Amino acid sequence: MNVLLAGGTGLVGRAFITQANEHNISLTTVGRRVTGSAPNELVVDFAALPALPPAETAVCTLGTTIADAGSKTAFKAIDFDAVLAFANAAKQAGVEHFLIVTAIGADADASAFYARIKGAVEIELANLGFARLDILQPGLLLGEREVRRPVEHLLQRLAPAIALLTRGPWDRYASISAEQLARALLALCHEKSPGVFYHRSPELQHLGDKNF
Repeated sequence: MNVLLAGGTGLVGRAFITQANEHNISLTTVGRRVTGSAPNELVVDFAALPALPPAETAVCTLGTTIADAGSKTAFKAIDFDAVLAFANAAKQAGVEHFLIVTAIGADADASAFYARIKGAVEIELANLGFARLDILQPGLLLGEREVRRPVEHLLQRLAPAIALLTRGPWDRYASISAEQLARALLALCHEKSPGVFYHRSPELQHLGDKNF
């Protein structure tokens, strides 16, 4: 399996590279800087992407926050513009299966800008015509980021208590580790049924517990 990955320097992207390497996946990262961990790496400008190498599958873990990006415009440039640029380039490279990590609460009609952009990009991806599109909407991500996010760090410390509240009808908000999410991505890479599929934390936790 040949896989293109955008977002390899982020929390989930780094975990996915580890999983891909352990399972001998032919992986090419596409990003603004090298990860230093993948066998093949392309350093690119997402505003002017070159032709990408042929691949069957593409995984997108690009994502930031408005605080980290510095403005709503800068946030949209990554979570919407760069994501769609990568998806279009992947389609041109022959990719039939695209996987994207967004977030729980993504909704193009949401009042919150973050959720609205996440929801809007999901709609645009669904319209690109991939044979299969997997949209992963995890709850709080657990793991050590290269860039510290104070609010997220606090929520991670509270994760055990939060877990008690995210049961039953609230289980879609359950936290999940980056490693578990990466394993879920890898599991979904092997799925072949056509269509658009949405996956939330309970299912992602289950997929992340699978062995290959």
